[in-house]
Amino acid sequence: MTTVTASVPVLDPPAWALSQRALLDLLDSGWRLFSSRYAEPDGSLRYGGRLSSRDGADDFFEPFFNWPQLYLLGGADDLLETCARHWHGVVAQMTRLGMFAEEFELGYDWFHQGESLLFTYFLTAADPAAWAARATRFADLYLDPAKGNYDPRHRIIKAPHNGSGGAREGVADSPSYPWTEAEAAQYGYPLDWLLPPGAPVPPPAEDPRLGEEMQRRLGRGDAVGNLSVAGLVCNAYLVSGDERYAEWLREYVGAWQRRAEENGGVVPDNVGLDGVVGSALDGRWYGAHYGWTWPHGLYSLGQATAVGALSAALATGDDRYLGFVRSLLDAVIERGVKLPFDESDSANQGRWRAHLGPDAHVPTLLVPYRHSDKGWFDYNPIQTSVPLALWHRTGAAEDRARLDALRSAAGYDWATVRPFRDKEEAGHEEPWYAYLCGDNPDYPERILAAAHAQARRRIALLLANAGRDLPEEDIHLWQNVNPVVTEALTQLMWGGPQVVYNGGLQQARVRYFDAERRRPGVPDQVAALVSAIEPEATVVTLVNLSADHDRTIVVQAGAFGEHEIVTAAATAAEPGWTGHDTEYIHHEPVVSAVEHAVGGPHLTVELPAATTVTLTLRLRLRAFRPSYRAPWEAAEPVA
Repeated sequence: MTTVTASVPVLDPPAWALSQRALLDLLDSGWRLFSSRYAEPDGSLRYGGRLSSRDGADDFFEPFFNWPQLYLLGGADDLLETCARHWHGVVAQMTRLGMFAEEFELGYDWFHQGESLLFTYFLTAADPAAWAARATRFADLYLDPAKGNYDPRHRIIKAPHNGSGGAREGVADSPSYPWTEAEAAQYGYPLDWLLPPGAPVPPPAEDPRLGEEMQRRLGRGDAVGNLSVAGLVCNAYLVSGDERYAEWLREYVGAWQRRAEENGGVVPDNVGLDGVVGSALDGRWYGAHYGWTWPHGLYSLGQATAVGALSAALATGDDRYLGFVRSLLDAVIERGVKLPFDESDSANQGRWRAHLGPDAHVPTLLVPYRHSDKGWFDYNPIQTSVPLALWHRTGAAEDRARLDALRSAAGYDWATVRPFRDKEEAGHEEPWYAYLCGDNPDYPERILAAAHAQARRRIALLLANAGRDLPEEDIHLWQNVNPVVTEALTQLMWGGPQVVYNGGLQQARVRYFDAERRRPGVPDQVAALVSAIEPEATVVTLVNLSADHDRTIVVQAGAFGEHEIVTAAATAAEPGWTGHDTEYIHHEPVVSAVEHAVGGPHLTVELPAATTVTLTLRLRLRAFRPSYRAPWEAAEPVA
């Protein structure tokens, strides 16, 4: 492994580096507070109630989803063991509550399962040896037809609700789906075409849109949300290297891609048990459970499509699977309108008002999120995380052009950083992209300040609500007060977007390992900043803030060591900058760049006390088989 030794002195520590290290310390104190105030000694959450429906298990895992991500970034050594304890404690809790069997959800939709499984995926990345057996066992629930979930003949998952209990028919255990009046006012009804126009709204127990018809039509066959299963299968591939997982992704994701192509580029949301799109919905390509009509439309199925395509591309090395993400995005963009958000028919007002702030009254591009018999509706700004994740994967000109066009069509400044949080622990893709384009230079300091504010707010809420006896309807409190905020660190340190929340796997241009302690993450007192992510010029600055301790770090190209570092140009300072001890001032360091041949996915960087180095890495993307292997294990070239 090529080694570069830093020699440029740290005379005035960069503000971003000090803020980054302070944020890492703040988050470490935050998770300790949450763990002590909200969890039992076995790691389960303090909750004495029951769960009255199939919903709810995800809410017990989501408060912890990014804790092992923080460990991977450089969080405290004991965080890994704490994460494992919480995982095991919550799994046992869910088993007692009748939601889990054999450590996996009995059967629920993948909008929710994808969210909760992020915790498992990050744990697998952080400690592959400890989690490999589970990762493959969980994926085999879908590869093995005997488990009851997958039909290889029609290439479908046989029900929208699925898991360790196999395909679970229906969408609720009660005769009528538990849809509240408030939810109906916000989102409308599934199967909204069953009642004739002008017909009175029947009581929920007698409403065919919520009762027998919903169970029969929406509770069987495949649904587009199941594409998030691809993240589970890809996680098994990354930890095992077993080609049967890649082959399943070719088969299943490929089938959905063909359905999108046959539907004019717009992915349909349902497939009957006979393998035919629309066979349970009188020929409609829309209307499935968590599909185009109800409840969230593009918000949920856009993420599921991205998870499916990105997972298949990662495991197989074939970017053609990304085509139906492109066609989906282009289809809604070309149907967009330019209106103030204040005038839209959005069903998700709170999220977008936090995102837009005072710009909610400014005309901007709004795209339709939903489709029903009445056509396209529910107009919102596009969720930028999906097109940005696509461009990050490919680096393709067409994917960058799409982002540039979206930026041009926006009525608000993409460089603006607002101190808000959204459910995905993300939402700042736009100002980050502006930074990568070179026209938002103070983004690192501003996004770190926003992250500090978010973490401190959540710690205050955490302390204020500790000791509450939560009823079932309030269990979202846990994720709302999760004090671990990782979006800023992911962008700045790894050069990657926050993970696609409905079950995606982490993307990163670089990752780091502490060479001395042989663990993931930056060493203590080391800060990292990625300021460019082009393949031919990925720029990384490393700073050792310690004035008296040397550090050694391994830089890895890609989240999974999949890229090759062809060369690394490293800044270096000539000796003598300190001057003689009889002088009253240091000499200005003379800095130049020295190019090093690397030829592999890893580069060792020695950081003597109080030194910094900026590396300009020329990368060959996707040169090695992606894997959770550590740098001290041999990489496998792509065949």
